[in-house]
Amino acid sequence: MYLELDGSGPLHGQLTRALKSAMYTGSVHVGARLPATRLLARELGISRNTVLAAYEQLRAEGFVDGRVGSGSYVTPPLQSMASAPVPAEPIEPQSAYARRSREYQEQARFFRQRPPPARYAFHYASPSTNPTLTSAWARELSHAALYTPPGYPTAQGLPALRAAVCDYLGRRRGVQAQPDDILIVGGTQQAMALTARVLLDEGADVAIEDPQYSAIRTVLKVHGARLTPIPVDEQGLRVDMLPNKPPRLVCVSPSHQFPMGSVLSLSRRMALLEYAHRHKCWIFEDDYDGEFRYDTKPLAALRSLDDAGRVIYIGTFSKALFPSVRLGYIVMPTQLRSDFIIAKWLDDFGAPTVEQAALANFMANGGFERHLRRTAKTLKERRTVLLDGLRRHAGDRIEIADSHAGMHLVAWLRGKNREQGEAFIAHARTLDMELTSVSQFCIDPPDRAGLLLGFASMSVNEIEQAVLRFARCLDEMQV
Repeated sequence: MYLELDGSGPLHGQLTRALKSAMYTGSVHVGARLPATRLLARELGISRNTVLAAYEQLRAEGFVDGRVGSGSYVTPPLQSMASAPVPAEPIEPQSAYARRSREYQEQARFFRQRPPPARYAFHYASPSTNPTLTSAWARELSHAALYTPPGYPTAQGLPALRAAVCDYLGRRRGVQAQPDDILIVGGTQQAMALTARVLLDEGADVAIEDPQYSAIRTVLKVHGARLTPIPVDEQGLRVDMLPNKPPRLVCVSPSHQFPMGSVLSLSRRMALLEYAHRHKCWIFEDDYDGEFRYDTKPLAALRSLDDAGRVIYIGTFSKALFPSVRLGYIVMPTQLRSDFIIAKWLDDFGAPTVEQAALANFMANGGFERHLRRTAKTLKERRTVLLDGLRRHAGDRIEIADSHAGMHLVAWLRGKNREQGEAFIAHARTLDMELTSVSQFCIDPPDRAGLLLGFASMSVNEIEQAVLRFARCLDEMQV
């Protein structure tokens, strides 16, 4: 216990006053047990008799209650005596970064403390998990903890994990990279933050898909970037609508556009690469769930077509495994390697080594690939049940924009505007169902009622029940 004696009068009196002060200010709470007399005497460098005298004085005044064989406890009446904390006066933001971040505090608070989960949650960000993965990951973590050195991590990432990522990307995503090209990061969010620090000064122009994942958009705006929204259609980003004045960065999710689900066509991929090469700008390729396709094999990443070295490729294990693993990677352009590595070192010295070692071994021994195959099979089954249920129970009252990939699909309520869509979501919540509006991801939202329906985290039975409730909402909304 930290106590500051005031140096006035006998030691036992100083200690008595210091303990009272700790009680009044809330440092020691009502009902808390005071330290043993021997322990407190040793910590303060005073005699035990001095501590005994102070405790006895506190007991006499009713501040503490002595219990034989248990110790001394702060008494409840103290609560009414304690002065209320004085609220701190608000101050102006102390930096431009703080000023911009305050504009997004409400959104940040939503991510920190979500409302209680609904029973039937079509949540787009929740991946599929299973006991098999949980058990396998526990074994890998236990093994890694025994054999991983306890020192600081390597800023660029564990060599074994970077090698495993290269092997995986070459086989599954068509990206040819060397371990020196890989930077291990704490997910897509940190990848975006590091990219902003490396490439963007305040006021730099960034072209971004509209709609787009709102957390990435927030990182860019708080960093001070000026965003130019580029529309998305069934072939992905409208490359022909990129500005004549080239931006410093173009953010795109070509393999499965979030949230609309479209896939960037080959002709537009080539046009985007040519645009970046001609204007010397950079492309941030977010490949957040490119592993999961249900009609064909996974498409090759945009990075695999890049001969000019303008693509910064981002992958994450949040969807393939689970979000709490907080690991992802950047395939860095050669000319930006040192900039990214020093930015990562300045940010946190490096990703946690035990988790990196566990993941490296999980990938090397084939466990990760087996998990992906099981997950793809499970997701395909759940997606089929969702689509069949919506067609059977919702019929032509909705329009499904399905991309045959990922962990969610988009459904539009026919003939309903955005305000009616928000009312539909609110009514669904009364039926213990959680839905997400497409408009929250848009810079310029359309006046249509669009919904994101994530299916990864629900069982087949839960999806069937949720679809019935969805149809009930449609019926009641019609009435």
